[in-house]
Amino acid sequence: MRDKYMKQLENLNNNMIEMGAMIEKSIENAISALVRQDVETAKKAIEYDAEIDEMEKNIENMCMKILLSQQPVASDLRTVSSALKMVTDMERIGDHAADISEITIMMADKPYRCKLEKIEKMAKETMIMLVQSIESYVNKDIEKAKAVINHDDIVDGLFDEVKKALIVAIKDDEEDGEQMADLLMVAKYLERIGDHATNISEWVIYSITGKR
Repeated sequence: MRDKYMKQLENLNNNMIEMGAMIEKSIENAISALVRQDVETAKKAIEYDAEIDEMEKNIENMCMKILLSQQPVASDLRTVSSALKMVTDMERIGDHAADISEITIMMADKPYRCKLEKIEKMAKETMIMLVQSIESYVNKDIEKAKAVINHDDIVDGLFDEVKKALIVAIKDDEEDGEQMADLLMVAKYLERIGDHATNISEWVIYSITGKR
């Protein structure tokens, strides 16, 4: 019975890693489509969100089976219950990547009037947070989880820079105000992805320490 239980926990970890890789891929595809104004890649990124949703359901079912069929000790109970919370944040990250792709499609008929370096930098920093938050869960690494939480300040700072630059651009060129507003929304979705990675890390700390 114990061997079966440990196998279930191992499978849960493996599925969490797989879902982490899926949402990492979804962000990469969304940003690649945005930068290149690639409608086909954007459409694929939106379709990919359905697979992420399905993965969330699978992990939720796995967690419920462990909770109902086993009697987890306190630390394992926190691990499983935290995974249930984390997959919700992970699924929302997938949603935001799809949201970015939808905006990309809407903006595809006109060249960008401003550079996207800061938005690309935001995406890179949120990816770092995402990868490390999943690693901290799998490896039960409190210090890495705390580092992710602190890293959110970098993403928030970049968002403020992007917001200020786009507001100035809107004032300077009202004709392209809609495009600037759409890019601001992209930056906002990236900022939210950083928030979700922070949430994941906070649940990691709870799963290890029992404290939020």
